[in-house]
Amino acid sequence: MKMTFRWYGPDSDSITLQQIKQIPGMTGLMGVLDSKAAGEVWEEGEIGAYMDQVQAAGLECQVIESVNVHEDIKLGLPSRDRYIENYCATIQNLARHGVKVIVYNFMPVFDWLRTDLARLIPEDGSNSLYFDEAQLGDMGPAELVRSTMEHTNGFTLPGWEPARLAELEDTLAQYRCVTNEDLLANYRYFLDGIIPTCEAEGVVMAVHPDDPAWPIFGLPRIAHSQEGFDQILALRDSPSNALCLCTGSLASDPANDIPAMIRHFGGMGRVACLHVRNVKHLGHRRFREAAHLSAAGDLDMFQIMQAIYDTCPHAYIRPDHGRMIWGEQGRPGYGLYDRALGAAYLNGLWEAIEKTGREQA
Repeated sequence: MKMTFRWYGPDSDSITLQQIKQIPGMTGLMGVLDSKAAGEVWEEGEIGAYMDQVQAAGLECQVIESVNVHEDIKLGLPSRDRYIENYCATIQNLARHGVKVIVYNFMPVFDWLRTDLARLIPEDGSNSLYFDEAQLGDMGPAELVRSTMEHTNGFTLPGWEPARLAELEDTLAQYRCVTNEDLLANYRYFLDGIIPTCEAEGVVMAVHPDDPAWPIFGLPRIAHSQEGFDQILALRDSPSNALCLCTGSLASDPANDIPAMIRHFGGMGRVACLHVRNVKHLGHRRFREAAHLSAAGDLDMFQIMQAIYDTCPHAYIRPDHGRMIWGEQGRPGYGLYDRALGAAYLNGLWEAIEKTGREQA
């Protein structure tokens, strides 16, 4: 297991590499260049500049996140071939700088959705990301986008880039006749276009789950259950077609058994990395992000870490979506303090599991 941290770069993150380096057990980053629009080639020069900073801080970056898939690919439009070519060029450029895993998603239009970016937690006065489907229904897509963009504390959010959302109404209209089966077919076309490049470059694609784990606004969504991921892996039977299991995204649906899913896909050798976090269910399709401690939410983090240890011990992991605590102001869900606490907690669980395993052996 390699413990990592998400970092957006010096111009787009309030957290420094020095602070990340000081988190016990932190080996590196799941990095991102959030200035890149979907469909653009990530150029070698900008990748190299990012990597130079990371390595100078004594960290590594073998995982890159949010290489976003252009909507034309998901829609199956004729222009998709050009964007797939660009994606292959990005894969090659990232591989030249030591990247082993690329995290992406295949969610139409929206990346992750929340109805409140700073929901007060009465028990301790902290705040966290929050979702209530009933509230979402009152908002509608355009109003939700406006509300989200007004409460980001001045930061861009992954999957919520303004240029991409500026054409929201037109994009939503294009999806009205797209079914889950259509989306799967377009997904197969995408994988057929990029996996040969991945195999040649030694890069693994790791798809992130839908968040939350059900259809939104009538859009097709296919990556939020064990059955759905089985279908995705069957689209292209290759070690380069793998998963980024996000425990919080999947656990937004209480029907998903997270440790069992990790064991299922870890046993297949198809878990490249994990985002490990906790959630607290507050009612039907209503939840908030919780501290990583098992008792703070509804997930058994010990069983999750045990499943990783047993079936995919070499995966990259990172603490995900933390609360805002101790008066911190920053990108919603991506503050320093609570995620650092989460990393320390997960490392503690790992040490206990590892030592117990050695003693039993």
